[in-house]
Amino acid sequence: MADPIIIIGAGPTGLTTALSLGMADIPVLVLEAEQQLTHDLRAGAFHPPTIEMLDRLGAAERMFAAGGLPHAHWQLRDRVEGLVADFDLNLLADETRFPYRLHLEQHRLTPILLDLIRTTTPSVEVQFGQRVTAVNPDSDGVTVETASDTFRGRYAIGCEGVRSVVREAMGVNYEGFTWEDRYLATSTSYQLHDLGFAGAGYISDPEAWAAVFHVPDTGPPGIWRIVYPIGPEVDEKQELQPENLQKKLFHILGSANPEPPGGVFPLHYNSIYRVHQRVATCFARDRLIVAGDAAHANNPLGGLGLNSGIHDAVNISAKLIEIWHNGADSVELFDRYDRQRRPIHHKHIQAMSIRNKRMLEERDPVVRRQNLDEQRAIAEDPVRARAYLMETSMINSVREAAEIE
Repeated sequence: MADPIIIIGAGPTGLTTALSLGMADIPVLVLEAEQQLTHDLRAGAFHPPTIEMLDRLGAAERMFAAGGLPHAHWQLRDRVEGLVADFDLNLLADETRFPYRLHLEQHRLTPILLDLIRTTTPSVEVQFGQRVTAVNPDSDGVTVETASDTFRGRYAIGCEGVRSVVREAMGVNYEGFTWEDRYLATSTSYQLHDLGFAGAGYISDPEAWAAVFHVPDTGPPGIWRIVYPIGPEVDEKQELQPENLQKKLFHILGSANPEPPGGVFPLHYNSIYRVHQRVATCFARDRLIVAGDAAHANNPLGGLGLNSGIHDAVNISAKLIEIWHNGADSVELFDRYDRQRRPIHHKHIQAMSIRNKRMLEERDPVVRRQNLDEQRAIAEDPVRARAYLMETSMINSVREAAEIE
């Protein structure tokens, strides 16, 4: 493969980029550090514009076939009071063919993308077990080194996460911060639909706020993933003890009066992870590009991170196709990628995800009441709800980015 575009990282962002370029008959080499696709349990909610993008790549139909769950409603709840607001994405039916969130775990999307690459894009090669150690650009291309090999490409795209080698080679900062709280994600097969929960929702509380999502798992009826914060002083092993997980779930879901069989939630997957709010100071420089978590990271409240990475992938792929096939100016188009994606991430993704967290964990009782009343008023007014959903569904951010020259 002569001077391909080298993509580092075989997650959703990297594989979406590879598939997009491969569909345009561009040679691509994907290098993944792990020996196989990773089993990431964190992300799994796709917003309308993201589904549209994946549909154009032939992936959406397979996501539905793999058990993807469309959820048109999402809720805001208070831990004590219960349901506060119910938002209906059907209000956007005239704006998108997919007026809902599609829930499918990230580790079920990546095999779909990889299979599409292997069966429909012969110009793309994916190599596992290739941990990149150095990336060196020059005037003619990029040299990428792993522990065992050296590869030569025309451009390199870092899709390898927050510890990006490509971003380091670009010499740009990853500005922002890491939250003190860690996030604990647990899951149960106890069906919260029976308690009035929509397939996606958030629970407000100063101490025990949470995000609640229904995902397909291995098949019907699926499982419910509950994500909540644990303080920096908490012992992780202790927090993951089954009895502590049970107490926490009863506490978080208490206002809905859950009655799991035998008084115990059937538990499945559990993990703890740290959360960052960071954005690289530049997304493209010379022959190097970053996308997804290599370019930006945010807390998961709103389901924005995975989606914005796919938006990056589709955006930069379109520009690389113009450069590769039509001789377009790479400097101009890479600068436009940076202008379209980086400010949008600051304005929409960072601001929205931080605002969501602040609202859920607000301690001042007066401010909490104002926030909840405002959310209720928005949900009950179709005009305001529609405008709000245009923002939270990421339709606005995608359209705004496309208008930036």
